[in-house]
Amino acid sequence: MVAFIDHPAVLFIVFFCVFVAAVAFGAHILRRVVVLPEVDREDFKIVQAATLTLLALLVGFSLSMAVGRYDQRKNLEEEEANAIGTEYARADLTDGVVSAKMKERLLRYTKLRLADFRTRDPQELQRIGRETANLQSELWQLAEQVAQAKPTPIGALVVAGMNDVLNSQDYSEAARINHIPLGAWFLMILIAMFGCIMQGYGTQGTLRKGLLVTILPFTVALSLALVADIDSPRGGIIRVQPQNLTRLLQTLEK
Repeated sequence: MVAFIDHPAVLFIVFFCVFVAAVAFGAHILRRVVVLPEVDREDFKIVQAATLTLLALLVGFSLSMAVGRYDQRKNLEEEEANAIGTEYARADLTDGVVSAKMKERLLRYTKLRLADFRTRDPQELQRIGRETANLQSELWQLAEQVAQAKPTPIGALVVAGMNDVLNSQDYSEAARINHIPLGAWFLMILIAMFGCIMQGYGTQGTLRKGLLVTILPFTVALSLALVADIDSPRGGIIRVQPQNLTRLLQTLEK
């Protein structure tokens, strides 16, 4: 599924070519096989309008779902930055040696999380994922040391903060793999093809008028590419910018 939507520009080109082919099929092949009587043209227009309306509703709902997931990823990035910053401050409540180690690892952890948001290379992401997992283990071990050395409300506060740091990363990753269902994509593409075929089938006039029907394939392909772009956390142009993690890193490095 991720490979399907991670390249919106390629999707736009593919969709546009497929939909133009669907228009050509309806205009040059289907019209010859099934002749549309003039008396039935009004009924055909009703069916065509209903098909395009259904397509518009599906694209609108899918766009709404994609925007909702985009907003969720932005909110989770903010929560992750807040969790790391809070735990960094709580590290002062621990002993000097543990506090220094915790702050140093939280700083490295922030850099890794920031790199994870900015990187697109799959191999680099795998490396970042391994280093993040190892660093999370080290951070939790430090939290365990605090819990054993200070079995007090203060120690519990530090451990709870570390738990929030680790959980926030899981929430962010879960939001990234949450996409529009594949069935919704298939349904949109199928109805878009039907709409384009009907557009070509109902075309009248010269070739000059016929060229105007490319507007529908273009707009539909562009709409689906936009939905894919917003729904793809690592591909395309529209991505969550880790502004809060960037600001946090600048604060911690002062």
